[in-house]
Amino acid sequence: MLLAAESEGGFHAPGLEEFYPTAVLFAGTPFELNRIMLIRIAVTIVLVALFAILLRNPKLVPGKGQSLAEMALDFVRKGIAHDMLGEKDGDRFLPLIASIFFGVFALNITGIIPFLNISSNANIGMPLVMALVVWFVMIYAGIKAQGGGQYLKSQLFPAGVPAAMYIIVTPIEFISTFIARPFSLTLRLTFNMIVGHLLLVLCFAATQFFFFEAGGILTLFGGLTLIGGFVFTLFEILVAVLQAYVFALLTASYIQLSVSHDH
Repeated sequence: MLLAAESEGGFHAPGLEEFYPTAVLFAGTPFELNRIMLIRIAVTIVLVALFAILLRNPKLVPGKGQSLAEMALDFVRKGIAHDMLGEKDGDRFLPLIASIFFGVFALNITGIIPFLNISSNANIGMPLVMALVVWFVMIYAGIKAQGGGQYLKSQLFPAGVPAAMYIIVTPIEFISTFIARPFSLTLRLTFNMIVGHLLLVLCFAATQFFFFEAGGILTLFGGLTLIGGFVFTLFEILVAVLQAYVFALLTASYIQLSVSHDH
């Protein structure tokens, strides 16, 4: 049925162009921008402007906007940074952790905003860049806290392991620490947002097909797909928050493992 509709110009499943759109500005130049890039730029401007407006004139007795911004920052500061790193290191790395949390959330939530309709984190580029930033900071923090030699020793030769077992343990620790961590951060975020986007596209595209093209008794299925799309939209809001929290939490966790002398 879907194949027939597709041949008649009806329902079309989402294709790769959803995730790799063609350039819409400066096409053919080194500065060309596609829809996903424009979404990233717009989200960055809105996010910076929002915090600048809410915190432009901080008062001892905060207003509603200032209170909202402080509550959000305090959640990241105490609920993630301090819990994982303690107050000293938590405040030291708070700018990175807060930027990761709010950046990931803002880029995720565009997946349910009309006329944007896709999270730019569904394209692997942005999650990979953020994961590499976390990876560099993790290594830098460990070297600064322990020294280069001691840091490598703590990561590759964990205490309490029999010497003969290091032949097996050390390669595993190397892959786990220096290769798997950035890839797991990247792929976890990317795949979650891709799946969410595909579910929403399929639900609402199917709704359009059943309501306006299928006709007959098949129109009734449009109500089901519309309800499904609404439910998945609410679920995507939860996923947007959860993925931002997980990314920020793992960032703090990896830094903590690097600066800890008894890892």
